Amino acid sequence: MSVPLLHLQDHLTRLTLAPSLGASLVNWQAKATGQALLRPADPTALASASPRRLGGYPLAPWSNRIGDGGFANPDGWLALAPNTEHDPYPIHGSAWQQAWQVAHHSERRARLTLDSQVPFAYQATLDVHLLAGCLNLDLHVTHRDARPMWHGLGLHPYFPRHRETRLHAPAHSVWLAEQGQLPTRQAPIPAQWNFARLLALPDDTVDHAFSGWAGECMIAQPGYRLACRATGAGHFLLFCPAGQPFFCFEPVSHPINAHHLPGRPGLKLLEQGQALSLGLRLHYQPDQSS
Repeated sequence: MSVPLLHLQDHLTRLTLAPSLGASLVNWQAKATGQALLRPADPTALASASPRRLGGYPLAPWSNRIGDGGFANPDGWLALAPNTEHDPYPIHGSAWQQAWQVAHHSERRARLTLDSQVPFAYQATLDVHLLAGCLNLDLHVTHRDARPMWHGLGLHPYFPRHRETRLHAPAHSVWLAEQGQLPTRQAPIPAQWNFARLLALPDDTVDHAFSGWAGECMIAQPGYRLACRATGAGHFLLFCPAGQPFFCFEPVSHPINAHHLPGRPGLKLLEQGQALSLGLRLHYQPDQSS
């Protein structure tokens, strides 16, 4: 299958986008070395037409899993069915499974838009900008449904994982589950997951939300670092599947299954015309010795 692609570049990096595949980031590379700054996608991955095999995608109008078959809103219950074959829960909203439109494209910028009716009416905009090795992603959602609805946002980048990969992302607590994949309580962060200092990724599988995050992150890779700064995200999700050459560090507005947690942490109840935003800056910093 041929997938239409957009190409952006600045003097340090180049980026490919696939608007029709959920506004996915396909490849982001350093020009000087050819190193992959996001998980690289080969032609087979692109031909799969699955954002889950590419470099990243936006999450709207929620992030990660929702239990109980839906969630309550002021005007009643919104029923949700599982939206993938691999997960028993509806996951990551609906924006990543729809084709976005190209509103603007130039050498260093793109604006992608989505008018969605699923699972309710909302409009999403993703602004992508490359400048001096910094990838800027700005996600903006406006509620268009006549009924007020709970909203959350996130970004889901995949990063290469090497033996030398290190992560620095201080947080206050981690959400844990008594059983299954839906968390029920916050707990102190165990030492092997405490990224208050630059730390290697754990060998065992991690798939958890961390709270009390100020939005700062550093990812150290062989030959370069990514200095990351998120806005509108007081939480991050860390997904490290054991034995895989990638990991996900996802800035999000809310923890997993926030629609059913006390106080709905991080979610916003939007009336028609109200909006919510989330941003991420990934600044490529090559090692001076490279």
